[in-house]
Amino acid sequence: MVLVKEYRICMPLTVEEYKIGQLYMIARHSLEQSDDGEGVEVIENKECFDPDHGKGQYTEKRIHLSSRLPYWLQAVCPKVFYVIEKGWNYYPYTVTEYTCSFIPKLQIRILTRFEDNAGTSENCLNLSEETLKTRIVDHVDIAFEEPAEKHYKKEEDPKFFKSHITGRGPLVEGWRQTDSPMMCSYKLVEASFEVWGLQTRVEDFIQKCIRDVLLLGHRQAFAWIDEWHGMSIDDVRMYEKDKQMEANDKLRQSLPSALETDKTQESN
Repeated sequence: MVLVKEYRICMPLTVEEYKIGQLYMIARHSLEQSDDGEGVEVIENKECFDPDHGKGQYTEKRIHLSSRLPYWLQAVCPKVFYVIEKGWNYYPYTVTEYTCSFIPKLQIRILTRFEDNAGTSENCLNLSEETLKTRIVDHVDIAFEEPAEKHYKKEEDPKFFKSHITGRGPLVEGWRQTDSPMMCSYKLVEASFEVWGLQTRVEDFIQKCIRDVLLLGHRQAFAWIDEWHGMSIDDVRMYEKDKQMEANDKLRQSLPSALETDKTQESN
């Protein structure tokens, strides 16, 4: 059975504000995580269209993360290892898929919807009755849960951060019931690794990694609010483009032979 979890991450923002904050956070976070041959390489970023959801933005990325895998996965993975991320952003609804050519049995799919509430919608993603029976709902608290010690920064801790521009924060106990504005990111994560003997272990590991990234990224999106609040969509798209170029350059400097090999293979 595929492991399905629905993460609900509340933010002291409106859905419209988060549209800018999310793009800013992803671009900056990706650059900060790109170092020593690891990080995010952007392959494609363009407009797309869906008959049900209208205009959107399609992105394709390579996430290089060999040394971040647990030792029992590093043992079977090549030194140059990356996951392919494909995303379709029809804000406030998005679809993200992850695959890996080296591990064809690995499949991850994330459905996301953003709503102006405190995580109270029971089925905003229009899940089937079968999925509703098996999903696990997990509320992620950006204020009173902390990321791994190596990622912790006091200036990015919502318990201490106060926005000079909006006046929001610090977040105190019970903030999800008392603060305004309030929005929630609903993320349904389906992780599948159908390999006998490893399925449960790998799927649990994948869900933990995704949860860790969601916690850190949403804490940062709030803590960086004074830097992105007031940006237009054009402003943040330009920022995104600049940071993607910087991240790609950092990776090319640390993985020149690997990236050139990939390009040669793609052109053949």
